[in-house]
Amino acid sequence: MRARITLSLLLTSAAYAATLKPESVQAWNRYVAAAETKLERRAHGNETFLWVDESPDRRRRVQNGEIVVSETYSGVNKKAPSALIHDWIGAAFIPGANVEDVIAVVRNYASYSQYYHPGVASAKVSSKSDTEDKFSLVLMNQAVLVKTAVEAECHSTLRRLSDKIWYSETSATRIQEIEDYGRPGEHLLPSGEGSGYLWRIASITRYEERDGGVYVELEAMALSRDIPLSLRFVVDPIVRRVSRSSLAESLRQTGQAVSTVVAANATTKVASERASTRTQAVGAFGLAAINQ
Repeated sequence: MRARITLSLLLTSAAYAATLKPESVQAWNRYVAAAETKLERRAHGNETFLWVDESPDRRRRVQNGEIVVSETYSGVNKKAPSALIHDWIGAAFIPGANVEDVIAVVRNYASYSQYYHPGVASAKVSSKSDTEDKFSLVLMNQAVLVKTAVEAECHSTLRRLSDKIWYSETSATRIQEIEDYGRPGEHLLPSGEGSGYLWRIASITRYEERDGGVYVELEAMALSRDIPLSLRFVVDPIVRRVSRSSLAESLRQTGQAVSTVVAANATTKVASERASTRTQAVGAFGLAAINQ
């Protein structure tokens, strides 16, 4: 869902060219480092592991099937030089699933264009191990004024704290806008250039199996171009609304994919058990016939 990740952050676009500046990248790196430090505190028990457990009302709403999304308000300044940092967190509960079911789905990158349609146009795995994945995505974004596509190379690490508790960290090691996507002359623009909105993405996902299902929390962060002052009054509310809805949709799609896989596995198991029962019955009949 790392990716999962990514969908949540295809934010509204402003149709003007801009170039990513080194000072913007430095501010972004500091912000992500602060988020990773907070994750370490959660992982080692210095803070609650799940965001939903910080509020009984929030936990109740999520357990009852609501997807809860909120903008985070960390102590780090979100106004980076010539850029903006966006940070949203969302939580969902997938009943009837176990944590292995969820992780299997979010690591099934070959199915991302199916799970996360239409935000993910295609996905491809570069390498995969027990704890690390490298993959690429083509992400679509219908923005306010233009439709854009970007190609992202991502790196994800997965950590297990117990049989029931896991977390992952994902970041894009490269993001490039695809100019004229879907047309004969489509090509990649240099990294950090283009009329698109997104420059960097990263995410932290936490999983905990309990209460008859799995809690999934996704914190999605993005570095984007700044919004001109003349457009900010109009664009900023749209950015927030799209950010919230796209993160909620990513969690909803993840839950739907997991539920579909769990149901299919259950059907396969029942069919297998029935086939085994028939085989045993035929065998018993054969033995009875021989004995007569």
